[in-house]
Amino acid sequence: EVSNGAAPGGIEYYLPLFHERMETLFDYLPEHRLLLLAEGSEAAAEQYLAEAGERYEQLRHDIERPLLAPQELFLTPQELEAGLEAAPRIRLHDFELTETGADRRNHATAALPTLRIQPRAERPAAALRSFLGAFPGRCLITAETTGRREHLIELLRGFGLQPRVVAGWREFLEDESTRLAITTGPLEQGFRMDHPELALITEAQLLGERARQARRQRRPTRDADAVIRNLADLSEGAPVVHETHGVGRYLGLTRLDIDGQPAEFLTLEYAGGDKLYVPVSSLHLINRYTGASPEHAPLHKLGGEQWQKARRKAAQKARDVAAELLDIHARRAARKGRAQPTPAEYTAFAEAFPFEETPDQQAAIEAVLADLAAEQPMDRVVCGDVGFGKTEVAMRAAFVSAMNGHQVAVLVPTTLLAQQHTLNFQDRFADWPVRIESLSRFRTAKEQKQVLDKLARGEIDIVIGTHKLLGKEVKFRDLGLVIIDEEHRFGVRHKERLKALRAEVDLLTLTATPIPRTLNMSLSGLRDLSIIATPPVQRHAIKTFVSEWKD
Repeated sequence: EVSNGAAPGGIEYYLPLFHERMETLFDYLPEHRLLLLAEGSEAAAEQYLAEAGERYEQLRHDIERPLLAPQELFLTPQELEAGLEAAPRIRLHDFELTETGADRRNHATAALPTLRIQPRAERPAAALRSFLGAFPGRCLITAETTGRREHLIELLRGFGLQPRVVAGWREFLEDESTRLAITTGPLEQGFRMDHPELALITEAQLLGERARQARRQRRPTRDADAVIRNLADLSEGAPVVHETHGVGRYLGLTRLDIDGQPAEFLTLEYAGGDKLYVPVSSLHLINRYTGASPEHAPLHKLGGEQWQKARRKAAQKARDVAAELLDIHARRAARKGRAQPTPAEYTAFAEAFPFEETPDQQAAIEAVLADLAAEQPMDRVVCGDVGFGKTEVAMRAAFVSAMNGHQVAVLVPTTLLAQQHTLNFQDRFADWPVRIESLSRFRTAKEQKQVLDKLARGEIDIVIGTHKLLGKEVKFRDLGLVIIDEEHRFGVRHKERLKALRAEVDLLTLTATPIPRTLNMSLSGLRDLSIIATPPVQRHAIKTFVSEWKD
């Protein structure tokens, strides 16, 4: 994997083998720097190094995975102390100092009480209003992003609070006439001071959530098609499909002499212990089995009728699908679509993305932009696991369409997902003149009617909603792009409506688990397919546990 430019998990523990000298944190800090040391940080570093030494002693005898000594990977306590002493330092302590002086001071700070807004309570912001009423000083509220700030301002306005927007902490300190202000800053915990009387309240303390994550690192390029076509990862006993003979079990590679010439063959086992030897040169006849789980995959009999019957049945169904697709694609080909070129503002929008795009994600974005710029209506499926970045692909497409003066409809299967997407879109588009609304049962009948009227007049650029968007009463002034999240969770009537949309507008489908027909249409080239197979750095695998209920 390393030779091919890939970075397998855990490769960072072997970096000293690839570099003559390892840089440390201190090498990246500027020459004139000030270090803040939290209480116990140095002891925690020593504890971590001690634990690393214990793990090394336990595992260093494993010859299949040789380990490097901790001192080759981490700073020793002496090296850490030398790096810290090379710059001025401020040490933070939780306790009050009994002796103070020029270099030892007490700051009268205290933790804030619980200020979280309770949406289900009769007075949701009672704790916050009580604190602001009793606190004699000035307060600054921080939100994580510009979009979150605007959402928080709107929320507080509903509780009768009108914070003034300031650029940051310095402007807040200079404007002593402002009693309540709000700014942006990625802080998690706030505090209060008595001298001077100031309080800092964070978004996390009000809403109990964090919106931003650490910036991801770029990963090496990986061919997404290999996920489908590469047989190198097959293990012995895995089910495979031979185009002529059906489903068998892969037993590995075998060398056989044919007419005195050695050659490699794939060994496949079928029902009754029959074996089929397939030359490596005929590898194109073998495919992975993608039906049920490997344990429940069928085992066909060589020369039997079971596989041929299955093929005939599939061919018959394919004709029905082909007739439907022929009609759709004939209408798409006859109807000249509207090209939506990438606007000049796109670069600034893309740079505001707080993460690094993975290679697969970047490839999907470029494919979508190319589809939008073409005159033929787009019909692309973006397939990727949860958390792999499909939503950002949709946001890029929505931005391009909105900047070209067209409306965008984002279709989601559940009300909760509609609300989540609405908040995410509003956050992402906060710095742009794009009007975003939602349409779901969370909105009152009056609010829904207002949204529908604005849609018809073209006063909404992006609308996010459930199946209500497919109703006959929904009229768009200039619909240019439809984004569907998890198509498989919509009913038959809704899918019939979606089929009609494919011939009219650009269509982008996001899915983690495509339905068989959608996947088949994508793999056969009838619908364009982008696969996001590269997970973000440090993304933890999803683990599901089934256990007995215990009171």
